[in-house]
Order: sequence, then C-alpha cells, then structure tokens
Amino acid sequence: MSNHFYPIGSPGKAWDDNECKQWFQATTIQRSYENEVLQRIASLEVNFTVQQYGALSVNPKKYPLFALKSKPWRAKLPTALITGGVHGYETSGVQGALEFAANHSGGYAERFNLIIVPCVSPWGYETINRWNPDCVDPNRSFTSNSPSEEASLLMAFIDNQPDILVHIDLHETTDSDEKEFRPALAARDGKPYIAGEVPDGFYTVGDTPNPQLEFQAAVIESVSAVTHIAPADANSQIIGSDVVAPGVILYPMRELGLCGGLTNCQYGTTTEVYPDSKKATPAICNQAQVAAIRGGLDFLLKKLY
Repeated sequence: MSNHFYPIGSPGKAWDDNECKQWFQATTIQRSYENEVLQRIASLEVNFTVQQYGALSVNPKKYPLFALKSKPWRAKLPTALITGGVHGYETSGVQGALEFAANHSGGYAERFNLIIVPCVSPWGYETINRWNPDCVDPNRSFTSNSPSEEASLLMAFIDNQPDILVHIDLHETTDSDEKEFRPALAARDGKPYIAGEVPDGFYTVGDTPNPQLEFQAAVIESVSAVTHIAPADANSQIIGSDVVAPGVILYPMRELGLCGGLTNCQYGTTTEVYPDSKKATPAICNQAQVAAIRGGLDFLLKKLY
C-alpha cells in the first residue's frame, strides 16, 4: 500500500459530482484530434468507406466518431475488427491502426472485410487521458446500460455489423498508469492506492473463456521482430495476472466490460505496447501495433485458406 496523495478529493471518500467536475476542469487539450486523426481518416477514403457512427456530447462538432470499412465490401469474406484509442492516451493504438489502414491493409483486402475504428475516445486522445469527461473508464464500460458514451456508441455500431471473426484491440501500458491513472482511480473510488509494476515490453491479453493461445503466440512472434516482449515478474505474472505463454496473460473480457469482449469473435486479443521503454520510440510502438495486426491476420490466413 502507498501513502500517495492525489490532489482531488479526500482520502477514503469516493468522489461525487463536484470532484468529477474538478477533475474535468483540470484537464487541458494537448494535441489535435483534427490534425492527427481526422485528416488521416479523410485521406483513406480511396480504399475505405468512412462511416460516422456518432459524436461525443462534450463537443459533437469537434469529436465525431468514425469507422473505416473495406471498399468494396464482400459479403462472403470473414470480418476483422481493429479498434484503437479506447483509452485516448494510448497513442500507438490510434496511430498504429491508421498506419495499418494506410500502408498494409491492401495485402488483406482480398481475404478479409476490415472494420477499423482508430480512435474510440477522441476527447481522451486530445487530453491524453484514460477516462472520459465523466471520470469513467471506457474500457471497463462495454456493458448493458454503459456509463460510457464512447463504449455505448461503439457497441451500437458493432451490433449492426456482420459477425466478427477476429477482433484486435490496440492498447499501451505506460509509466503514467502508475504515476497518474491508478492513483486517480483509487482517489475516485475512495480506496487506498496500491502500487503496481509496469512491465517492460509488449504483451497480449487473451480472453479467459476463449484464450486461443496459438493465435496469441502468432501475434507475439510477429511483434518480437519489432520490439521486445515483456518478461514475467518474480511471481510469474504480468500486471498481477499469471503468464500462460510467453508474453500472454488472460482476462475475462466480458465480465470486466472490456472492449475485447465487444463481439462474439472466435479470435481476439488486446495488445499492450510499452512506449516508455528506453528501447522504444513512437515509430517502434506504431510498428509493433501494425505487426500485431498482421501477425494475427496472417495466422488466420493459414487457417482459412
């Protein structure tokens, strides 16, 4: 346990609307969704149908939500879903999805229908935050009656799509998880902050009821050509979960309300890139996300064709 002090709220007391408002007012815009995401989405209209599936109520004009869908759409092909930016501060999830769409998706266009949602949480992207404006974590909110607008809008969109064979959800584990976001979570919930360990390297999170370890291994192998894989800690764990294969842990996706449980896909993984490593750069992190997508899809190509 840590005696860490968070500057909002009182120790041991969960936040009410006043503290949440105080937290929101302390956030600042640090980068541009328009310049870094929307302009890149617009440039992809040659090869994708760009579909708006909603907008965030905090500023609907500034934060429209878009998905990219294969063009042409071939009804007989299996569908692959790629999501990024569920946590807006996890940069390579957003940029890796866009890089794959721009530079690598063509190699899969004849074998998969692709749905790419590059930035689920654009307000979080601009403010470099894990939460949404209501102090809610979208990636614990993929549930019925979701408290997260970001999750609700994505769920409604996916409900109207064909069956998804594979879902690759792109994330990062960062040093700021322990410096800011987990302390904020403890303060919000009126609980003590218990320090954790940030793993140095890439890992994946599979679904406990449907781990698909061969699929996870293919993703890990592909990424290992780009960046290092996180080792298990002294307890044979990564972030408190048992390592079931090199670089692989499992979570019950639906039970926890995670984006990885969004669909009934047969194959799914959540990637976790470590951008704060001395061995990493933004470009390497983006490439690792692309490698994860390609490793997963290449594995399925061998299975299907």
